[in-house]
Amino acid sequence: MTEIWNEVVRAGAAFPQEECLTVETAPLFFNSQSHCGVAVNSDSGKILGLYILHPNNVGRCSHISNASYAVSSSSRNMHIGEKLVKDCIKTAPSYGFRILQFNAVVKTNAPARHLYEKLGFKPLGTIEGGFRTDSGFYEDICPYYINLV
Repeated sequence: MTEIWNEVVRAGAAFPQEECLTVETAPLFFNSQSHCGVAVNSDSGKILGLYILHPNNVGRCSHISNASYAVSSSSRNMHIGEKLVKDCIKTAPSYGFRILQFNAVVKTNAPARHLYEKLGFKPLGTIEGGFRTDSGFYEDICPYYINLV
């Protein structure tokens, strides 16, 4: 899980994190989530992708969840991401979440945006310059949400 997560962090094009997880920090990070979903190849046992699910806010807004998805580069274009998002949508209500919101989908991440819209997520607009790339360029982000109940 750590290797796949760090691959996305190092790419610098989707996650807001800048620091990779370490042997020490990864268990703390993954265990602090409400839920971690993992896609595993049933033949080889190899992890193909994962997601983390957690509250997006606190108190009166704690029923809104947030999630992040990571698929290994060698497992892309196999619909693993779609399976992870669908599992997340199915799982989130069991933790009391009524809404799933993505705060920072990079506008140029066309595959993710297409998938979210295909699955019924609604775009909330555009935040200009909301994501700083590794090169220091600022890209727009597009928040999305879906009602789960």
